[in-house]
Amino acid sequence: MVHRCGLVLRTTAVAVLFAATAIGGAATVEAQSSRVYELRTYTTEEGRLGALLARFGGGEIELFHKHGMESVGYWVPDEAPGSDNTLVYMLAHESRESAATSWQAFRDDPVWQTMRRESLVDGPIVTQVESTFLNPADFSPLQ
Repeated sequence: MVHRCGLVLRTTAVAVLFAATAIGGAATVEAQSSRVYELRTYTTEEGRLGALLARFGGGEIELFHKHGMESVGYWVPDEAPGSDNTLVYMLAHESRESAATSWQAFRDDPVWQTMRRESLVDGPIVTQVESTFLNPADFSPLQ
């Protein structure tokens, strides 16, 4: 089930990308030579957002960095229902290929496997993961 806050966030991101084509009548959105951003939305089981936030704050982010993923930001929507069960975050990668390599190394990391297993002792946490890769527009401050 896609929650309203996630839909609004994704709709806004798409609208910004499409709006770029209308600026000055000639601007275009083109893929950059390498750097890409990954917008990820995690929806949790009821009452399990705290467990997800604890896992991220308890070392998961450091593992992202260890495996070459750069943190851009982490957010929890400020209105229900998203504020009760949603984490949205953005990572930067050198390329789509490096993202795939980084994610595989992350999944294979014994520290992650232990962390994940321990976080699931009280039951499943995440019910849905959505990932969208974004290329910055030529005028974006994030390149």
